[in-house]
Amino acid sequence: MEINNLNGNGFGGRYGEFILKYRWFVIVGLLALIALTGSGVRFIEFSTNYRVFFSEDNPQLLAFDELQNIYTNNDNIIFVIDVPDGDPFSAQSVKIISELTEKSWLLPYAIRVDGVTNFQHSEADGDDLIVADLVEDAEAIDSGGLARARRIALNEPLLKNRLISSDGKFAGINVTIQLPGKLLSEVPTTAAAALALADSIENKYPGTEIYLTGIVMINNAFVTSGQGDMMTVFPLMFLMIIFLMIILLRSFWGTITTVILIAFSAAVAVGLAGWFGMQLTPTSAQAPTMIMTLAVADSIHILVTMLQEMRSGRSRKDAIIESLRVNFAPVFLTSLTTVIGFLSLNFSDSPPYRDLGNITAMGVTAAFLLSISFLPAVLSLLPIKVSKRKEQKSNIFGNLADWVISRHRPILVGSVVVVMFAAVMVPQNKLNDEFVKFFDTTLQFRTDSDFASEHLTGFMVIEHSIGSGEEGGIAEPAYLAKLDSLAEFYKTLPNVVHVNHFGLVMKRLNMNMHGDDSAFYRIPDERNLAAQYTLLYEMSLPYGLDLNNMISIDKSSTRMTVTCKNIPSAELIALSEQGEKWLIDHAPKEMFAAASSPALMFSHLSKRQVLSMINGAGIALVLITLCMIIALCSFKYGLISVIPNMVPMVLGFGAWALLVGELGMAQSSIVGMTLGIVVDDTVHFLNKYLRARRERGLSPEDSVRYAFTTVGRALFITTVVLVAGFLVLTTSTFRLNAELGQLAALTIAFALIADFFLLPALLLVLDRSKTIKSSCPSSKDEEASSNLAAQN
Repeated sequence: MEINNLNGNGFGGRYGEFILKYRWFVIVGLLALIALTGSGVRFIEFSTNYRVFFSEDNPQLLAFDELQNIYTNNDNIIFVIDVPDGDPFSAQSVKIISELTEKSWLLPYAIRVDGVTNFQHSEADGDDLIVADLVEDAEAIDSGGLARARRIALNEPLLKNRLISSDGKFAGINVTIQLPGKLLSEVPTTAAAALALADSIENKYPGTEIYLTGIVMINNAFVTSGQGDMMTVFPLMFLMIIFLMIILLRSFWGTITTVILIAFSAAVAVGLAGWFGMQLTPTSAQAPTMIMTLAVADSIHILVTMLQEMRSGRSRKDAIIESLRVNFAPVFLTSLTTVIGFLSLNFSDSPPYRDLGNITAMGVTAAFLLSISFLPAVLSLLPIKVSKRKEQKSNIFGNLADWVISRHRPILVGSVVVVMFAAVMVPQNKLNDEFVKFFDTTLQFRTDSDFASEHLTGFMVIEHSIGSGEEGGIAEPAYLAKLDSLAEFYKTLPNVVHVNHFGLVMKRLNMNMHGDDSAFYRIPDERNLAAQYTLLYEMSLPYGLDLNNMISIDKSSTRMTVTCKNIPSAELIALSEQGEKWLIDHAPKEMFAAASSPALMFSHLSKRQVLSMINGAGIALVLITLCMIIALCSFKYGLISVIPNMVPMVLGFGAWALLVGELGMAQSSIVGMTLGIVVDDTVHFLNKYLRARRERGLSPEDSVRYAFTTVGRALFITTVVLVAGFLVLTTSTFRLNAELGQLAALTIAFALIADFFLLPALLLVLDRSKTIKSSCPSSKDEEASSNLAAQN
């Protein structure tokens, strides 16, 4: 049959003729456009700040910024030191800690270093107040001095469980870092310098082990995780696709062209992201992997149909045109619904998820355009050969169709039972994100942070900026007493490791000014005395170790830092809410201060993310359903499609409740993201079903068989590729990506099951009319085309 025999065969066919007629112009023009858009990749940079996960109007971020503007920046690096002899107060250990403390001042952007040896200990000397390093000369200190340092450190509330462990075996050094925020290299440079310093100390003093944690190190972990994933996950995905395509398609040239197409799609999307000035994060860096996975689907449907037509006797060019005729509408619709699903991520409260959605949407759009232009143009030039054979009357998908048709009512009943059980399980998922556990244990930051939390101090903190209501008001005894009471309340709560506040300084100074009498370790009785003690102490402190990290410049407010163990986000939020409630119930109005901290920001973000994504997914579902109604030219079938589109979500989250039981930021984006993907199977199955009903006049049973035999293999192949692609994400060192991949793969697998079993059963029960006619304007052209093709 010649190409001209297919004249008037609908838009898809006429479009196919156009593409093949001008194929060289299409190929050259697209290559130029790909080169132009892809060149934007040179502008891509990795974000080095955890703040990128929060929108500008995030209330927790605004509260934290307000606190940061009052006090010294709390971006930090914490060194946790495990000395060889297990005694931080031995002669050698003191030398190690002292040397590391001194050299930490030389780290890039370091503005303050707090350690055990340079702790500003105050004591009375007659009528004088002496303030000095706890260890003034590590080289010359004798056994008596070491014993004194140990005794003071283990009894000093400002040090114990903060810079010295309660058992006296581990010591810490906290380096405050103030990054200018002008260069993206600031975080990697600072982190690298800290790691190099730790290595130099470990090499100089064999047996010493140093662990690093802190805000700067977690920022650096975001960078190393994202870049590491692009070096491992992306190539692994590429190899996976090549392997699966060769096995499932059994076409060398089909595999090669598909691989080229998906690479171009990813390049266009990342290039456009560069042109638009987007910064990559561990989350958005997974967009190329997702694009590669999703881009395969369009190509497979066009390739499978083309190869089927060639095996049935058509020429390569005629097979390409027929494939475009049959697949143009469903491929367009599946691409559109996938784009809608990913664009719903713009409702996310976290910018990296918006970027993930937008980059992936651009990639899916590029994949669609290339699949209907570049792919057929290139295929028409390649020496693709297949063995011609008559269509088999029986195959695995035909047999599956017969099995489903004969048992469609039990299948429907069983599906309802399973879905209801899954729906009951969905609420059993608990919302939880642990800041530190965003990263896999293969990353040094994660293992170091776990060690620090277990042996010295926690990484999770709650901070308050507690005002007094007036300038200089922090010296008021009533204010200090309430501050101390709040700290004591926090200490009674579970998982609280340490509470750092200005009241501890004032109690020690009051004791010092009363001859170091421990009976006076309490809040001063008079405001004037407290103000004098504070002034005298500040004048005695060396440069870089002032009280600006604890009190405001006008002395109207103080900072309280509550350090907790690494606990789930829900528990951290509960702790902060108990502290806020205590302030409301027991303190003056001016003392109330909302809790804030990076860990608390991430904890609240999970809740905000879930609520925002519910709205996004709801709008996406409505839009996708409208697209289905319009594309299928049927309100009835459009509504039927909602069921197999939503069931995979219910099954996925129900299974997740049984397997894991915890949801976080990543899982909250799954509904919108996978909704557009799972629709693809429904679109292709319903498209073939309705084509059989409308154009061929087949019964519902025979239409189901037609759908299975014409599109079943393609749906199976695309699902295998999609599931494999998202499972590749589970190798990510960023736990949010890994869990996103797991749940997405689970949901997509359930989608195929729903469309192979539940959807046919629904159609056989709900569609009992003998014949149906389409109200689509193009239906007559399509039907004429189909009849003409069948005659030829």
